[in-house]
Amino acid sequence: MIGAIDNAKRALRADLRERRQQRSQPALEEAEAGVKAQLDALVAATGARSVSCFLSTPTEPGTHAFVADAVARGIRVLLPITRADGLLDWAVATSDADIAEGLFGLPEPVAEVLSPLALNDVDLLLIPAAAVDRSGMRLGWGRGFFDKTLGSMEKCPPVYAVIFDSELLDEVPRDLHDQAVTGVVTPTQTLRLA
Repeated sequence: MIGAIDNAKRALRADLRERRQQRSQPALEEAEAGVKAQLDALVAATGARSVSCFLSTPTEPGTHAFVADAVARGIRVLLPITRADGLLDWAVATSDADIAEGLFGLPEPVAEVLSPLALNDVDLLLIPAAAVDRSGMRLGWGRGFFDKTLGSMEKCPPVYAVIFDSELLDEVPRDLHDQAVTGVVTPTQTLRLA
């Protein structure tokens, strides 16, 4: 049965990855503007003063404009730094931080590294996903970084996955270790799911 779940995840991820690669640059820029507006509204609605976010890759819903603006407004933003052991370290985003290619080719900040425990002080988590279903189950990209992170937190604040509108699905394949999210942020809407 586990093999069937893994195969279903792999096939869905491949389909989603291909769809993302087909988006035009103007569509990606429009999506980033929409995501920024939705994230700004979510931060305001929750009163969050400290958030975690990720630096989007070129095919993901863009988060760079949100991060830069949040930092400029005095919001503390923690950015993930991947580790070989499958955990995430964190760095505080700054307006002048360099960005480099991290483990697995993901954009990561070049800054002072904070331990995984730094995440315990945030009010809101904004995480990447390949897709999310209507029950809040998140399908990641297969390395388990965020599932491990969420599963290890004693007191987890609200968690929102940032996806494109078409990536909110009726159902995604799930394993025992998979972690659900509170809601999703897309370029056009913010939905609380759990």
